[in-house]
Amino acid sequence: MKITHPGDVPSRRPPEEYFTGTVWMDPMIQAPAPARLQVAKVSFEPGARTAWHTHPLGQTLYVLSGCGLIQCEGDRIRTIKPGDVIWIPPGEKHWHGASPTNSMVHLAMQELQNGVAADWLEKVTDEEYAGRTA
Repeated sequence: MKITHPGDVPSRRPPEEYFTGTVWMDPMIQAPAPARLQVAKVSFEPGARTAWHTHPLGQTLYVLSGCGLIQCEGDRIRTIKPGDVIWIPPGEKHWHGASPTNSMVHLAMQELQNGVAADWLEKVTDEEYAGRTA
């Protein structure tokens, strides 16, 4: 058994090439093999968001606070709020983040496949984020 207490793992900024704006990540679960679960609390300041990406085994998001946005390729931008649970199927190209005027915090839960939890793609443009080129 391993117990991790709050503050044991420091908050960190994720790589800039995968995010726009100010984002903080708090790793929560990095299960050892043969388990594959990875969970992080991700905090987005207003306007901050991920780049487009996919997950080889899918992803579940649980919104903790604030007001956020999410979009799957070819679909409209949707609003997400506290208590919402979002399942993104394997290989679904998508992005998520805060709304332009509110911060948003969610838990991001995914499994690793061959050591990979996400395949990162191009950044979401300001036009895409504003819904002008969906």
